[in-house]
Amino acid sequence: MKNAEWQRQLPQLSHMRLFHNVAPHSLKQLLQEFRACELETGEVLLSPFSRNQYLYLLLEGELKVYLGSLDNQPVSTLSPGECAGEISFIDNDHPSAYVVTTQPSLVLRLQRESLVGLFNHSPQMMQNLLQLLCERVRQGNRIILDSEQNANVDTLTGCFNRRWLEHVFQRESTRCAYNQQPLCMLMLDVDHFKSYNDQHGHLAGDYALSLVAHTLRNQLRPKDSMARYGGEEFVILLPEIDLDEARRIGERLRQSLEQIGSFYSPIGILPGVTVSIGLAGMQHQDLLESLIARADSALYQAKQQGRNCLCG
Repeated sequence: MKNAEWQRQLPQLSHMRLFHNVAPHSLKQLLQEFRACELETGEVLLSPFSRNQYLYLLLEGELKVYLGSLDNQPVSTLSPGECAGEISFIDNDHPSAYVVTTQPSLVLRLQRESLVGLFNHSPQMMQNLLQLLCERVRQGNRIILDSEQNANVDTLTGCFNRRWLEHVFQRESTRCAYNQQPLCMLMLDVDHFKSYNDQHGHLAGDYALSLVAHTLRNQLRPKDSMARYGGEEFVILLPEIDLDEARRIGERLRQSLEQIGSFYSPIGILPGVTVSIGLAGMQHQDLLESLIARADSALYQAKQQGRNCLCG
């Protein structure tokens, strides 16, 4: 980073969010506190390992924001008129992200020592800065929610994964036990899935798994939970459902797939698949592992009986 010459173009700067509605005479005084700096491509402007003393306003170029590591995908892109470093500028702490230039850039830099003076010069600019801070916090919350969602969802099928299954079982088993309600589990396995992959290709197998997930999930209640447990295995939790009703539900799910002789996919028409199903009901003080073990044992019996059937 090196100092640069720049011309104070008040009309252009007044349209930037940081200076929105700041009176021209105040803006002129404020700009005396800023210094222009040039950045080369790939230069790290902010890092979690270095305490930040500056607020940066991007005039030209582009900045990328990375969380955790520069090897991760950027979470946002900053364009001219946007700010960087406002949170660490305010709290005088380390930045929470990396900010890196993707092309030669020009920024205005304000040192933290000028912060008190800003309150006196322009309450409006401080209000603008607070609005930017609020947006940054909300963006961070969305990133956290998205990360948590991605950590719990299988990207291929859109079903929850085993991590979420552990969480939802704890919640539903506790609730059902407290209310003296039953809880049943269906464990499903796609029949002859290895042969399906060998004959039609792994991409076709992915589409078949997506078909299974979509077909079954659309027939479940909102309170039911379907998770992809393994490669071609799925688990469905049915709270407040006894064994007889769960058996009828499982049979209906099995038949809905059996009736799909073929389906359309991006790689053409593919043959449908069938599933074998094991059923188990929650017993007193069951752990997830013990319930899964009994459902898996019932699933093994279904396979031994010729597949495309339900046992338990």
